[in-house]
Amino acid sequence: MDIVRTVQREYGAVSSEAMDTIARSVGCKRVEVESCATFYAFLSTEKKGEVVVRLCNDIVDQMSGLAEVQQAFEQALGISAGQTSADGAFSLELVPCIGLCDQAPAALINDVPVTNLDADKARKLVAELKGGADPQALIKRLGDGNNASDLVHSMVENNIRRTGPLVFAPVEPGKAIANALALTPQEVIRDAKASRLRGRGGAGFPTGMKWDFTRNAAGPVKTVICNADEGEPGTFKDRVILTERADLVFEGMTVAGYAIGATQGILYLRGEYAYLEEFLNHVLAKRREAGLLGRSIKAHEGFDFDIRIQMGAGAYVCGEETALISSAEGLRGDPKNRPPFPAQKGYLGTPTTVNNVETFCAIARVIEEGAGWFNQIGTEGSPGSKLLSISGDCSRPGVYEVEFGLTVNQMLQMVGASDTQAVLMGGPSGQIIDPTKFDRRIEYDDLATGGAIVIFDTSRNMLAVAEYYMEFFCEESCGYCTPCRAGNELLRRKLQEILAGRGQSEDVDYLTRLGTTIKESSRCGLGQTSPNPVLTTIENFPAIYQTALKPQTSGLLNSFDLSAATGPAAAIAGHKSVHVE
Repeated sequence: MDIVRTVQREYGAVSSEAMDTIARSVGCKRVEVESCATFYAFLSTEKKGEVVVRLCNDIVDQMSGLAEVQQAFEQALGISAGQTSADGAFSLELVPCIGLCDQAPAALINDVPVTNLDADKARKLVAELKGGADPQALIKRLGDGNNASDLVHSMVENNIRRTGPLVFAPVEPGKAIANALALTPQEVIRDAKASRLRGRGGAGFPTGMKWDFTRNAAGPVKTVICNADEGEPGTFKDRVILTERADLVFEGMTVAGYAIGATQGILYLRGEYAYLEEFLNHVLAKRREAGLLGRSIKAHEGFDFDIRIQMGAGAYVCGEETALISSAEGLRGDPKNRPPFPAQKGYLGTPTTVNNVETFCAIARVIEEGAGWFNQIGTEGSPGSKLLSISGDCSRPGVYEVEFGLTVNQMLQMVGASDTQAVLMGGPSGQIIDPTKFDRRIEYDDLATGGAIVIFDTSRNMLAVAEYYMEFFCEESCGYCTPCRAGNELLRRKLQEILAGRGQSEDVDYLTRLGTTIKESSRCGLGQTSPNPVLTTIENFPAIYQTALKPQTSGLLNSFDLSAATGPAAAIAGHKSVHVE
């Protein structure tokens, strides 16, 4: 991964010759290099422009004026999306969510994030770039917090709207590690279990149990991985945590290393956050200098643990833990068969615990303050707090740290939302709920969420929203298993037919049966959740389907266009079909 990313950056493509050279150099088969180079969105076998403009086409960006911004870029660059200029200077691409929904429309120009775009800004950016400006020179205003540091130097805003007692409380580097070292590893795991902390990535698996499985697995080498590949459309909380609380994340990873007996830790950072890499490496270096990483941490003989950063290269499926492990191993991000589970055989065959960014922050606080303190926050079934990434039709988008138990209605009031038609809970792999469910609570036993929340008012077409998310899943599927690869495409096509006025009453049953089949027979979490935009809109918004469906009147299926079907033959014959007339 590091080699092909470097080749891509230096030469604009991973050419056939480069693949041969890489394969010889690292002693692998050429097909392994090619499969990696062709899998990730940020890699290419054909040369890209010296400046690549990656314009985010997430649904929130579309709602915020993306069409005008795209048109301005295309006119100013003289190319359409998906093209490279004839002189090789520029490429323009449309990409899924880049973690900036709270300041959309947004783009990445090479690795530089550019936010709050409009058509005028787009034209001015292109004029500067054509004048020879480096993408870094486009930054005229720095964001808040560490975004303004020399190591980040970004216009991105944190948009922290509400702080809480866990993630955004002050950090004392080394405190959680010192408390952990006063206990045995088994006692640390005991406290993790007693806290009842569940994974904050959405699945909610008990953290202490996962660590216990990993520690007890056979093998002298264990691995800790932090999943910072937050590719779920609508989520950006990890971006903010990594910018403002990197020490807390690394503290939690180090505690995990002590608890499971690991010597190596990996923070897998999504390619869209490459602008944070230098800053995060600086934080790691400072922690090594302070004796919080490396050999004999805090002078504790035998506790050797260090962390490295592994960059991704644009693949949503790598948010699934086994696909992430494949990517960290330098391969294409294919999910692995389970069993064995990562806790038994993960990174390079070692027992591995994979937790997300927010989970490591929470466990550091548990060890700092105690399981009893942690259990007093939130609800009985869902202790602690949760970070929410909130965007869409509201006046105060951003990151909110809330205690579990908040109702959706309370959340909508908090963010300044009105005339709300629907709320996407947990991103497109979660569920889209209607106002009858706005009294439900955000907690594991009611409305579980990894943190991505998008709000839609009554002006939005929810069928079009569902169709967009299905297009996203079709694009991001790794293609390994048929239910996900083919089934999601069939769901998308049927939604397109309905949106075009060619649906019929039987289509709802077809979508339900197909969506259920995909969920039950797909290999990994992507396919097991990808039908949710369709299934949850059918469940919660049946009227929009019924309104869009038309009864058969011609004796032909509504989805069948006789004129289009006979068009080629009519052109040859020189007259229209008598049946069409």
